Amino acid sequence: MSLGWKKVLTVATAGVIALSLTACSSERETPGSNGTEGGQSAEAGGLIGIAMPTKSLERWNRDGSHLEELLKEKGYETSLQYADNKVDQQITQIENMINQGAKVLVIASIDGTALAPVLETAASSGIKVIAYDRLINDTPNVDYYATFDNYKVGTLQGQFIESTLGLADGKGPYNFEPFAGSPDDNNAKFFFSGAWDVLSKYVTDGKLVVKSGKAPKSNDDWKSIGILGWGSDDAQDEMENRLNSFYNDGTKVQVVLSPNDSLALGIAQALEGAGYKAGDGGDWPVLTGQDADKANVLNMLAGKQSMTVWKDTRALGDAVAEMVDQIVTGKDVTVNDTESYNNGNKNVPTNLLDPQVVLPDQVQSVLVDSGFYTASDLGL
Repeated sequence: MSLGWKKVLTVATAGVIALSLTACSSERETPGSNGTEGGQSAEAGGLIGIAMPTKSLERWNRDGSHLEELLKEKGYETSLQYADNKVDQQITQIENMINQGAKVLVIASIDGTALAPVLETAASSGIKVIAYDRLINDTPNVDYYATFDNYKVGTLQGQFIESTLGLADGKGPYNFEPFAGSPDDNNAKFFFSGAWDVLSKYVTDGKLVVKSGKAPKSNDDWKSIGILGWGSDDAQDEMENRLNSFYNDGTKVQVVLSPNDSLALGIAQALEGAGYKAGDGGDWPVLTGQDADKANVLNMLAGKQSMTVWKDTRALGDAVAEMVDQIVTGKDVTVNDTESYNNGNKNVPTNLLDPQVVLPDQVQSVLVDSGFYTASDLGL
């Protein structure tokens, strides 16, 4: 891992602790750039384009509908589009939003490197762009980024494994299989690096044994174990291949690093198909996740997933809706990190939120009591 990359990740982790989420960028928007005249605030209203990657993952449905509801409450029209994880389809949807006269585009990209041409068109029309949870790369025409501290997500997963297994106390060895997210998702490298910076030393000293050999030599090699599109089915296939090829001698995998719930769901299905048993006296491995998807929370309650890192996407939607309104009305836009997220062209001003670990015995107190789920949603 290069010192430069490590410095960026360290800053990203520290930034959320050191800076208030309500801090504002030191740069004001240029008067007139957001529909203002002579520096006077414009009226809210108009069309806001919301481009989400897919409906196949529960979290994007939640994100899209929540943000749309918030913006409508503020008096905006919305165009909410899902692209079925097809890059060309997302580009076409964004082009349509531009042609419809959107004032702001909120984009959760499928491929963070594929949008430069369409965003150049947006910029020429004076449309501001907020990258939503996934950084858009290789273009100057992304104005803001709103996300959770994604390096910290991975750190929390790695620390959970470290603590649960007693690795820091010298316990082990344990059979360990790591997974990484979609190679075209900029966030996936942060998730993996956060976890690998905690766990790689235990792989090196033999406390975590990767029987499949699929242990990246460094953070930079994370794509070698990435699951394209975050597909549950693909994760299941990969886990089945590892179990059939490397655990057919009676040995058991004891811990699996999954960067999100979609992959964890497929991994759990593979484990169940291979005869692993959850609960007291069972041999179910430690399994991480992220997003608090309903199916995974149910798996946590059934002993088939050990934790999830919860990013309360309602808070992200709240933050982005406020940023949209600030752009349109010519106010300072709320950001708290102007250094950590470089997209290959510029440091993108970022509004960074904090994730948290949820354990099975915290489902009621964290997820239900907060209103994220109802008790009946989870059979409680």
